[in-house]
Parts: sequence; structure tokens; C-alpha cells
Amino acid sequence: MIDGYTRTCGLIGNPVEHTMSPAIHNTLAQCLGDNLAYLPFHVEAGLVGDAVRGAYALNLLGCNVTVPYKSDVIPYLVELDPLARQIGAVNTLVRAEGGFKGYNTDMPGLYRALRRDGVQVEDKTAVILGAGGVARAVAVLLAQKGAEKVLILNRTVERAQAIASEVCAAYGASFAEAWPLDEWRQALDGASRERSEGFLVIQATKVGMYPNVGEAPIEEKEFYQKVGIGYDLVFNPARTRFMELVEEAGGRSYGGLGMLLYQGVIAYELWTGRQVDDALADVAYGKMKEAMGID
Repeated sequence: MIDGYTRTCGLIGNPVEHTMSPAIHNTLAQCLGDNLAYLPFHVEAGLVGDAVRGAYALNLLGCNVTVPYKSDVIPYLVELDPLARQIGAVNTLVRAEGGFKGYNTDMPGLYRALRRDGVQVEDKTAVILGAGGVARAVAVLLAQKGAEKVLILNRTVERAQAIASEVCAAYGASFAEAWPLDEWRQALDGASRERSEGFLVIQATKVGMYPNVGEAPIEEKEFYQKVGIGYDLVFNPARTRFMELVEEAGGRSYGGLGMLLYQGVIAYELWTGRQVDDALADVAYGKMKEAMGID
């Protein structure tokens, strides 16, 4: 029951009407017996600063931030977690003295999902498809978690080169390489790896996202024969064309629902100080899939 002691958290973004975050956080609150409610807040362009100040004035415990405000929100924060600063994007605000501290739980959420799925990144050569903000964040995550090498493939190679240069400057000159997407054969053939394992490939573009569900960034079946594990960060649909191609070639595939779940779980832990185990995360996962109409 909502009463005078209920703490409020929410989501700042535009649009927010189809978010699955309330299913995650309200389920966690109910299961843990926390007097907390989570709501989406549609924020019009140009008003993100007002939204952050208003959330603090209204005593909100914390907020998530989604597109298009993950970078725009930063100037209005009193503190920034080092990982969020390095990635250049914030998706979680935690109440602090005089304002909010910004965190990025997307990449820790991805790593937690990877570990839950039994995917190791340490000492591996990984391939990232795409060169947007998400791809940049994934490259940083892989570097921090001990990957041996990252190959960044993108249609516009200059964008991939910018990410590779930045990551190499921080983690070693040979850590990242940039390649045009259509030169994937040369890129993969030139990379050292255990031939029997295949590559860990993280699909970090919007290709295949609803409503364009029949598309994949690379269609050649030869590419997928070199993939040991394919991880698509798209979560709608739950099963993408990229995932189908990975499995048809004999690899293991995973979608973006795990990352979506665990970024929310970590945000909840930051707000409340609670620890959410995998059994409880599974309950929230079920509610999230139910809200999405997924069996």
C-alpha cells in the first residue's frame, strides 16, 4: 500500500511509455517488502535539468535515465561515478547530498548477465558490431574485465577507429582494432584465438530491433561459423535474426533481456542497499517477460 512513508523512484526519458522497468523494480520491492514505488516520467526535450532538480526537490530516492538523456543529464549532477565518467553516459541517479550522483549500470548489468550465462570474457578476443555509444561502453567494459583483444567492426570505419584509438590510449596500444564491417573476414582471420572456440561477438547496433526484425548486421553464414557465442544487446524482439544465425551455425546465442534485467537490479541495489540474488532476479525476469508478452 502506498502511504506517507513510500519512497519513489522513476524513469526519466522520452519516450517512456513502453518501458519494462516498472515490472522489474516494483516486483523487487514487493518481494523484498520494501515500501517503494517506481514510475515512468516522460520528460520533454530541453527540460531534463528541470526534471533532475524536481526529482530531488520531491525527495525521490533515485531515477533511471533512458534515451535521449543519458549524456544530457550529466551537467545537472553533483557527482559522477568513475565508470559513468569514462563511458560518458549515465542511466542511474542515486540521491546524494545536494543532488544526485550518476552511475552507469548498463555495462555492469551486461557483465552480470554474461557471467550468469556462463560467458567468460577474460583473456578472450571479442568482436563488437557497431560503433555507437553502446559499442564504446562495451569496449571499455571488456578492457576493464580482462579481455585480450577487441575487434570493432562498423559500416563507417572512422567511428570504429575513434573508439579503438580512445580505448587503446587507456588500455594499451594493441588492445583494440577497427575494421570496416564488410572486411570481417580479414579482421577475424588476423586475430589470435582458440580456433575451436570461435569468437565472442557482441551485437551493439540497432539492426534487427523491432519492427525490422528480419535483419542482421552481417548476413553471410560464413561469418557465423566463426562465432562461438553471440550476444545481441537488442531486447525487442527477444529472439533476433542475429541470434538465429548464430544458432544455425552451431553457436550459443543470447539476447538483450539479461542486460536489461541486471542493469535494473544493480540500480535497485544502489538505491536501497539491498542485495538481489539470482533467484529473486529470476522472479523479476519473469514479470518483465510477462509484461512484454513473452512466454
